[in-house]
Amino acid sequence: MAQDKRQVEAITSRDVDFAQWYTDVCKKAELIDYSSIKGMFVYRPYGYAIWENIQSQMDAMFKETGAENVMMPMLLPESLLQKEKDHVEGFAPECAWVTFGGSEKLEERYAIRPTSETIFCEHFKNVIHSHRDLPKLYNQWCSVIRWEKTSRPFLRHREFLWQEGHTMHATEEEARAETMQMLEVYAKFFEDVLAMPVIRGRKTDKEKFNGAEETYTVECMMHDGKALQSGTSHYFGDGFAKAFDITFAGKDNKPHNPHQTSWGSSTRMIGGIIMTHGDDNGLVLPPRVAPTQVIVIPVAQHKEGVLDAAGALRDRLKAVGVRAKMDDSDNSPGWKFAEYEMKGVPLRIEIGPKDIEKGQCVIARRDTGEKVFVALAELEETVKRLLDEVHDNMYAMALANREKNTFEISTVAEAKETLSARSGFLKSKWCGELACELAMKEQVGVSSRCMPLQQSGTEGVCPVCGKKCTTDIYWAVAY
Repeated sequence: MAQDKRQVEAITSRDVDFAQWYTDVCKKAELIDYSSIKGMFVYRPYGYAIWENIQSQMDAMFKETGAENVMMPMLLPESLLQKEKDHVEGFAPECAWVTFGGSEKLEERYAIRPTSETIFCEHFKNVIHSHRDLPKLYNQWCSVIRWEKTSRPFLRHREFLWQEGHTMHATEEEARAETMQMLEVYAKFFEDVLAMPVIRGRKTDKEKFNGAEETYTVECMMHDGKALQSGTSHYFGDGFAKAFDITFAGKDNKPHNPHQTSWGSSTRMIGGIIMTHGDDNGLVLPPRVAPTQVIVIPVAQHKEGVLDAAGALRDRLKAVGVRAKMDDSDNSPGWKFAEYEMKGVPLRIEIGPKDIEKGQCVIARRDTGEKVFVALAELEETVKRLLDEVHDNMYAMALANREKNTFEISTVAEAKETLSARSGFLKSKWCGELACELAMKEQVGVSSRCMPLQQSGTEGVCPVCGKKCTTDIYWAVAY
């Protein structure tokens, strides 16, 4: 890997201070900046470009399921929120309120949306009348505000970008199928696009979404062994529909309440990318969302023909759909190497006078640092192959990290001893009692992450009460 003094001094080592390393990368890779309002961040062009690539690919996957994009108002009347008691109680501490319109005090205060279930339900009541109006499969891309007490770039913002899907169905079976379908969409996106292995699972009742009957999640392990909840899919049943008096005439000509789902993910994904794949030189971006997949660096660019040759390589790659750029600035090659390592560009191409004579270029991989000489005639084919290999290797390394740092435990003492030496996921049996779930938090310092969909079916004992049980569950410290 290239070493440049300016860049190396800028980043704290992951093993020295992981939290500071993360902040350093966010700043030095020019992903984000702080604003004058605590907890509200500026998404810089490079950081926002990652989000745009995430959004465009995820949006296409949503539309394959039949989802349509809409946009709802960002202000929610307090009276509307109050219609679903459990829901509003969960979000009340995080709500930001508008109390004035211009210079006049409003008769009713408005919440700036922390989420949009209630405003969607108000709309659904107006447009759902018959079974022929179902299903309604809506999604919106927007920002929401939650007045978090603490903030970290991408992980906890007071205002953050996300998508939220809201669907209505004629039957419980259809709604449950939608819930699981969207969970799998998230899982495939994380694994096939972001190179992040996930555990598909169901949340406990304590950890489920406010107002939901069931919440499903994809959980990822970060490099430091902590968990990141990365996407959730909720089955609401007909609770919201009853609260908002949403009915439709069924095929039997009788009134029915539709069954509802909600599913969402956010810019926390970018934080997950950083913490899963990054290293002491900065970002390591998955090729499928990297704003620049290939950076072309002309070496000895002052010599005749070098800039033209480098530009030709860039143009050839762009012509076959590769996001390629050339850096023809007057910075030194060493500075450029360090700069694009910091920014996590998956592949770097170097070409100089000797390479031109030999009809070749040099390609360096960001994930491994490996360099190969490639004949210019084989450029496009080789680059596309290497981009896939980088993705596959990044996924394999992340999976190996998760497997290495997942530990089976059967007692609280064993859980404490395990986490005293290292961070990671704890896997155990669980009796299903809330008291035991709370005891794991109080005594070990971990929260329940999920009950994996793939259960082993074997019998064991709950680590807290010792009761025989068969439910597998994951515990971890989480972001």
